[in-house]
Amino acid sequence: MAPPKPGGKAKKVVGLIKLALEAGKATPAPLDYNARTADKAGYIIPVEITVLDDKSFTFILKTPPASVLLLKAAGVEKGSKDPKQDKVGTITIDQLRTIAAEKLPDLNCTTIESAMRIIAGTAANMGIDIDPPVLEPKKKAVLL
Repeated sequence: MAPPKPGGKAKKVVGLIKLALEAGKATPAPLDYNARTADKAGYIIPVEITVLDDKSFTFILKTPPASVLLLKAAGVEKGSKDPKQDKVGTITIDQLRTIAAEKLPDLNCTTIESAMRIIAGTAANMGIDIDPPVLEPKKKAVLL
């Protein structure tokens, strides 16, 4: 929060609203959400709105969920009910890199490689393969 201006009073946050709205189709009109999401038509874009005590607000756009981006890249409707046995689609390493680059600001990591591993884990849990594989299957250790 910015320091108060001389002679002024600091604005207080009175509310935080989290919404998931379809890109370019939000109302009421005063939001510039529509203008900022016009290039992402068809996606549901999460937004955080911070309401201040002087009845002004700010909002921060988030990226679409990784699962939505993966489904679109794989060209499938939904993930697998049994991701270990039934695979529903495949994406390339370049598609994975593109999704990871888009999601990087919202992920808890700093490098594109670690973001790719996070997104690859999501893909594995949805039954989407990556060609070539990024994650190594876990091997059970035999204790003697």
